[in-house]
Amino acid sequence: MELQHQRICLVHYHEIGLKGHNRSTFEKRLLKNVEALLVDFPVVTIHRIAGRLCVFLREGCDRKTAIEVADTIKGVPGVARVSCGFKCERNLVEMGQVAIEALSECEEFETFKVHARRNHTDFETDSMQMNQIIGADLCRAFPEKGVKMKDPDITVVVEVVQNASYIYARSVRGVGGLPVGSSGKVVSLLSSGIDSPVALWRMARRGAICIGVHFSGRPQTADTSEYLVDDIAHVLEKTGCIARVYVVPFGDYQKEIALTAPPSLRIILYRRLMFKVAEELARREHAGALVTGESLGQVASQTLDNIRATDQAVNTLVLRPLIGADKLEIIDSAQKLGTFEISSQDAPDCCTLFMPRSPETHAKIPDVLEAEASLPIEEWVKEIADAAEPHDYKCPSYRPPRTQ
Repeated sequence: MELQHQRICLVHYHEIGLKGHNRSTFEKRLLKNVEALLVDFPVVTIHRIAGRLCVFLREGCDRKTAIEVADTIKGVPGVARVSCGFKCERNLVEMGQVAIEALSECEEFETFKVHARRNHTDFETDSMQMNQIIGADLCRAFPEKGVKMKDPDITVVVEVVQNASYIYARSVRGVGGLPVGSSGKVVSLLSSGIDSPVALWRMARRGAICIGVHFSGRPQTADTSEYLVDDIAHVLEKTGCIARVYVVPFGDYQKEIALTAPPSLRIILYRRLMFKVAEELARREHAGALVTGESLGQVASQTLDNIRATDQAVNTLVLRPLIGADKLEIIDSAQKLGTFEISSQDAPDCCTLFMPRSPETHAKIPDVLEAEASLPIEEWVKEIADAAEPHDYKCPSYRPPRTQ
């Protein structure tokens, strides 16, 4: 009778392992995030073992399910690599059979090697001997394949711990970084375009809980952009990278600015008001910074002078993770993230509403303040923030603020 071995996914991390005395805090945060995001999968439990997380799958799970679990985990911030494998007894005959099974499930390959190690010396066979014994089993099972000690197509890893053996061959790279929830909270200006979802994701990958704020052109434009932002948020929430999105109807306020302010300064005044509203929402969310998808010089509002004029509107730290990236780099990131196709759809939003023909590219702060002086900015900020519509997404580390 063929033995059924328990399938596992081993979750490796790199940067977390460098955290010294704080390491356990980061490990626990990553464990909770992975656990919550796998709630719909047949997972028995998740344990921390030997500097990794081990996801134990239910008996009877097939290869396809294990790959689906691994593909979900690999996008979770903090994960450096995910390996699909098996848990078995510390018995060399059984370990050889499991190694054959693990290698047989790999995609096309021509060369392999065995990398064995024991974490406890109570197992008599040392690492070198295991390499030889299990390597011989694999050579007999795959006579058409070659053994290559340096840069093989597949490495079959055999780990002997205190009470069991873990064996795996299929291994995929994760996104790395830090677990969401380990670096505070930020509020990110989120449009339906290509750049801002990538900026938000980069902050989540550095451990930040991300709250999006979408400024809709409604009621002056259709609400199409809101649906696209919701689609983007659903992509991001698959790996716990977004917690909430505030949708802000902004069109009427843009119209008021367009009727009052010099045309060349409209964009600056729009953005200053957006920043002030985002800062107020950040205060309510107890967030420590604002995030934008700006890239230096990409459009008129993103020159150094205009960025300086916009930042002057707020006291909160403003982070720009894409500031030195060009458009092709950002597009590549969006494609990998899975938001590019959504962001490529046309949608009227506040960014295209009441745009001047010749926007100022080198705004001077005194001129901006003078143009803004006639507007009831502080009154608007509270009014807009109060009208913001929150939409929540699955982010294990997020706790909504108490009602004020």
